[in-house]
Amino acid sequence: MGRNQRGCSMVNTKGGLDRIRLMGETGGAWDASPENLAHAEAVLSATAASGALYRDGLGMIASENIVSPRVQEVITSDLHGRYAEGLPGKRYYQGCGGFDDIESLGISLAQQVFNCNYANIQSTSGTVSNIGALKALAKPGDKITAVSTADGGHISHARMGAVGLRGLDLTTYPWDVDRMEPDVDAACAMIREVEPTLALVGQSVFLFPTPLQEMADAAHEVGAKVMYDGAHVLGLIAGGQFQDPFREGADVVTGSSHKTFPGPQGGFVLSNSDDEKFQRKLNSAIFPGVCSSYHLHHVAGKVIALAEFAEYGAAYAEDIVSNAKAFGAAMAAEGFDVLAEGRGYTASHQILTRHGETDSGAGAKAAQLLEDAGIITNMNMLPGDTKAMTPSGLRLGVQELTRVGMGNTQMEEVANLYARVLLKGEDSSSVKADVSALKGEFQTIRYCFNEDGVSGYPL
Repeated sequence: MGRNQRGCSMVNTKGGLDRIRLMGETGGAWDASPENLAHAEAVLSATAASGALYRDGLGMIASENIVSPRVQEVITSDLHGRYAEGLPGKRYYQGCGGFDDIESLGISLAQQVFNCNYANIQSTSGTVSNIGALKALAKPGDKITAVSTADGGHISHARMGAVGLRGLDLTTYPWDVDRMEPDVDAACAMIREVEPTLALVGQSVFLFPTPLQEMADAAHEVGAKVMYDGAHVLGLIAGGQFQDPFREGADVVTGSSHKTFPGPQGGFVLSNSDDEKFQRKLNSAIFPGVCSSYHLHHVAGKVIALAEFAEYGAAYAEDIVSNAKAFGAAMAAEGFDVLAEGRGYTASHQILTRHGETDSGAGAKAAQLLEDAGIITNMNMLPGDTKAMTPSGLRLGVQELTRVGMGNTQMEEVANLYARVLLKGEDSSSVKADVSALKGEFQTIRYCFNEDGVSGYPL
């Protein structure tokens, strides 16, 4: 046995040598090195381990969700490697006829689901949606107002993120800690004083609807546009369970397609404007502004998710909010410090819990103990915290547990599991067994086209 310059094995059997030689010349041989095969196997093994963690555990990170079987199918299709720069019927490449049909349908469904006149479904994430919208709505040096990251604003709203990338002059809103929202009177006064080009509202920590109408009125008085980042709550908005940003004064809504809206990774840019010039400006900000290839397989997945949401989204959104309220009350009953007690803890998919003194790192410690028990969460800054890596709190979401059929009763059971880990100090391995037993009863993904009862956790 020998090896040619391309690393192909050369076995001198009748007809075999010529065949192997041809494979070597075309780079089509499959005699891979053990080292590189091991790299691939390591990735596959780690992927399976991650899938098993979520299959057997409680995924409660508020920014995550799982996708339906039909979405899974399309995001592994041939579309993953294709390009379709431009808009339907106006492409820079051939071979886009099928995808034109997909994107056109997706735009129509998005307009229906989000009750708006304009939708761009190309963005590859919520942050990319924000960058594109900021490009369309403001130029470098312009003034912008937004929620501080310390109060729950997303990093893309900060100087460290998209706002800084665009070179915008940022002022953050005064914050009402008790209500966990901008102090509406002070925020409106600040908008009138600052006179920004753009007033940005919405958060990453998002318990309650923003007092949007009042803030939008103030912004429009000084000639500002209003941008609403609905990444976390987009499914709740579309399902009629949160607030209606367009009817409350938002000019543009951005969002993610993979949180309470349960689609694949990606984003949306939406508007209720019928101004064609404004719509073209938004489209241009996405392509060519922030996207070239915009991941056609994920766009196709969004379209299927939009069709599923049109069918089941209202029920899903209602059940999410119901579960979040029940979970907040159950956590408080177990003895946890759950924020916003006076407002019923939440009106979204999230609750916030405090686990120690400000900047103590208690949130990080709690998150690790919970993961050891099979409960996946994330540490989070709470009002008063100043250090992102040593916060005092946790941000907990119920959208994934709701997606596999858990209801109010299970929220009480989950809260008890938290208490056993964090308040009673039980051994994590013992609790993990009970976590797995509970989750084993809830594997089928719901609120989607899944007549065959396929698991939400394919390995």
